[in-house]
Amino acid sequence: MSKIMIVDDHDMVRAGLRTYLMLEPRFEVVGEASNGQEALHWIAKCPEEQRPQVVLMDLMMPVMDGVDTTKAMIAQYPALKIVMLTSFLEDEKVVAAIEAGAVSYVLKTVSAEELIYALNGAVKGMPVMTSDVSQALTRGLRQRTAQGSDENLTEREKEVLYLIAEGRNNKEIGEELHIGIKTVKTHVSNLLMKCEVEDRTQLAVYAHRKGWVRST
Repeated sequence: MSKIMIVDDHDMVRAGLRTYLMLEPRFEVVGEASNGQEALHWIAKCPEEQRPQVVLMDLMMPVMDGVDTTKAMIAQYPALKIVMLTSFLEDEKVVAAIEAGAVSYVLKTVSAEELIYALNGAVKGMPVMTSDVSQALTRGLRQRTAQGSDENLTEREKEVLYLIAEGRNNKEIGEELHIGIKTVKTHVSNLLMKCEVEDRTQLAVYAHRKGWVRST
């Protein structure tokens, strides 16, 4: 029998989950908490043999949310499996939860059978996600990559890149940024190297593809 802990700030949600899981012979609800801080305190005081194997974690909670709680729990109890159960499907929230260490991300709209399947998967360390959650994770990771890929560019290089993407030539870029042509050429050369393209046309295309353009 697998030990489960329920962490959710809504009493009715916890009660409903507890009632359902009590009817499932494969699981035993050993603890509950209304926020992450409370959950961490409960586990810390719990005898090792009574610690949960899986935590059914709400994402948005007061005091300490699901992402921060998951990070702290995994850091202290690496064998613990976290199933994030939430109403939110935003790309960045899915990415944050998985990066924090959650084994699965499940929406509260899933059927009882799907929830049981996710919990069983968590016990085995097997990630379980519905197609919409998987798609949100993929989109979020792509967006993270696109946003993070310009971290090596200086602020001035970004300004030059934006203007190249707008079709400006070196003279126009120099006038816009109040810098000399030679300095513009240096920035362009650095951009070509960092973005791994051969000419400014490819650089402009690359910038648009990555979304590195100024909003109008």
